[in-house]
Amino acid sequence: MSHPILVSSIEMRTRTILAFVSLAAAVVLGCRSLPPSKPASEWTPQEARGAQVYQQNCAKCHYPNNTHSLHGPGLQAITKIKAMPSGAPPTDERLTTVILRGRNMMPATQLGDDQLNDLLAYLRTL
Repeated sequence: MSHPILVSSIEMRTRTILAFVSLAAAVVLGCRSLPPSKPASEWTPQEARGAQVYQQNCAKCHYPNNTHSLHGPGLQAITKIKAMPSGAPPTDERLTTVILRGRNMMPATQLGDDQLNDLLAYLRTL
């Protein structure tokens, strides 16, 4: 008999891997390169504050300037692609839900409204 926690953990990892593979296939099959990130020298003050929020809360698991996985998916062009690794469109509402509530192995992140808005502004630069 399988242990329910072990099965759940394996199932979550499998779903996460499948989501990453789907994203990679969409990028490769689309034959389009992702748009470049906005240079830091061109960031608004809000985007710069968002970069700080990102460094403090997100950088340990997500690369900002590519789609390679660290512990979570890379986030280059996350707001410019048709679907996030979950398959959902990358709207501010969906990004906010994932950031604040977490998803699969991603923990919830507690941010104030200003921090969240700054982070969303930064994510749009990627």
